[in-house]
Amino acid sequence: MARALVVDDEANIRELVGLYLQSAGLEVEYCTDGAEAISRACGGGCDIVVLDIMLPSMDGIEVCRRIRERSDVPIIMLTAREGDLDKVGALETGADDYVTKPFSPPELVARVRALIRRAGTHAATSAPIRIGTLELDPATRDVSVAGSHVALTAREFDLLHALARQPGVVLTRRQLLEAAWGFAEYVDERGVDVHIRHIREKLGDDAAAPRFVETVRGVGYRAVRDS
Repeated sequence: MARALVVDDEANIRELVGLYLQSAGLEVEYCTDGAEAISRACGGGCDIVVLDIMLPSMDGIEVCRRIRERSDVPIIMLTAREGDLDKVGALETGADDYVTKPFSPPELVARVRALIRRAGTHAATSAPIRIGTLELDPATRDVSVAGSHVALTAREFDLLHALARQPGVVLTRRQLLEAAWGFAEYVDERGVDVHIRHIREKLGDDAAAPRFVETVRGVGYRAVRDS
């Protein structure tokens, strides 16, 4: 049974989220404190973190950043703010996804299930993929450039893997949503752009002269063919 850690200081939100996740077959634990959330998330005791952005003493953005320094556990941020800046901020610090309050419980469950499924998938029969100095191993979900390990979040890996499986083929943002999220109806396509930017930064890629991921303006992205 997959385990979810719900981090929120509002009891009604914790109970609502927990109720729906439990009904979806997850084991749910709770905490209200950022420091405790970091300790528990990095201790290997959960398969996904549902993290409120508005926490006392340490906000969810900082909690997410500190978790990412030590763990690649999937993180979904809950935010009551409507501004795009807050959503981008969640992704900038390493969150895999976000849901804006008031949220649809079925949407949250769909996102949680998709993240857990992808984080736990090990395509053992898939051979490593190489594009120039970039190598992805779907079995271990490891990524390296010129032999140096690159730490990607679960979402970032899925996006890069979707592109790298078909070098030279253009994938639209909607196709990437389906490949990396498992659904597209609940997701803002701009989230793809934020994740792609993170991937490029981590790979040391240059959007102006891409070695690995190329933007096809007005359409989407493609992996650069290995020349």
